[in-house]
Amino acid sequence: MKALQYREIGAPPELVTVPDPEPGPGQVLLKVSAAGVCHSDIAVMSWPESEFPYRLPLTLGHEGAGTIAALGDGVTGVAIGDSVAVYGPWGCGRCAPCAAGKENYCVRATELGIFPPGLGAPGAIAEYLIVDDSRHLEPLDGLDPVRAVPLTDAGLTPYHAIKRSLPKLGPGSTAVVIGAGGLGHVAIQLLRAVSPARVVAMDISDDKLQLARAVGAHETVTSDAKAADRVRELTGGRGATAVFDFVGAEPTVATAGACVAMEGDVTIVGIGGGTLPVGFGVMPFEVTVTAPYWGSRGELREVLDLARAGAVDVHVETFGMDEAPLAYERLHAGKIDGRAVILPNG
Repeated sequence: MKALQYREIGAPPELVTVPDPEPGPGQVLLKVSAAGVCHSDIAVMSWPESEFPYRLPLTLGHEGAGTIAALGDGVTGVAIGDSVAVYGPWGCGRCAPCAAGKENYCVRATELGIFPPGLGAPGAIAEYLIVDDSRHLEPLDGLDPVRAVPLTDAGLTPYHAIKRSLPKLGPGSTAVVIGAGGLGHVAIQLLRAVSPARVVAMDISDDKLQLARAVGAHETVTSDAKAADRVRELTGGRGATAVFDFVGAEPTVATAGACVAMEGDVTIVGIGGGTLPVGFGVMPFEVTVTAPYWGSRGELREVLDLARAGAVDVHVETFGMDEAPLAYERLHAGKIDGRAVILPNG
């Protein structure tokens, strides 16, 4: 089969031919209909050899959806032909977080050598994907796999981040979304669907600010040195109830801290390497700063339910398998409108 692999530190990903995988006991073989392309992959491919945590070659793609092609011995609850999405942050299934469906916070994954597809385990940008356990599959139930596949990360990650702040996002509140790209434009829709908050989108790109307005942002602000002042003007000097930073670089993290209100939340989702000092007098009183990771299995189900209800629709740009390296080039150059999706089987 064809697969897109990261094969050499510092080199671009390559389209290669590898043997077709076969499911072992408890495993599921998925014929991949769609695989998402993510900035996290670019971050992974920028790590130096001394910090690289995975074995090479690595088939990329941690967002996957497709049709079940074969079942390993002992698999129950799913059937050949089912159209499913893959829950990516695999865990042991037995520790306390996993028992609650929060496999993104599995306490034994590192110890047991368990990795997500595309982030240690063979990923979804291939014609076939081995899924380690049927519990990591969610039925699409009529959703288009091409439009639904980004929801497994670009939908789940912002939903998990937003959900913890929902008790604060009541009438009269303001939520700021920094970065209106792949995750940010979904976050705007989720905020509009699950809260009454006024949503302010922030980006350096006029095209992405236009996208933010198109998907429901009440206000848009250019992400520059004056952005925090603009948010405080929009909120009568109070600041934002919750700030979700989907870039995570030093300038955006600083902006997040400068525009949050007392008792507000700053959630750093992006992995741009920025940090935010926390201490008495450094931030407004009782501000909470968090850096969450992905989301739970139950939350993925909720995101897919929101998509079925028409509350969220990911803007996607599709690429054939032979164009997969181009998708990464365009993403790295900031030229993707929304989310890039690879179609491994046409």
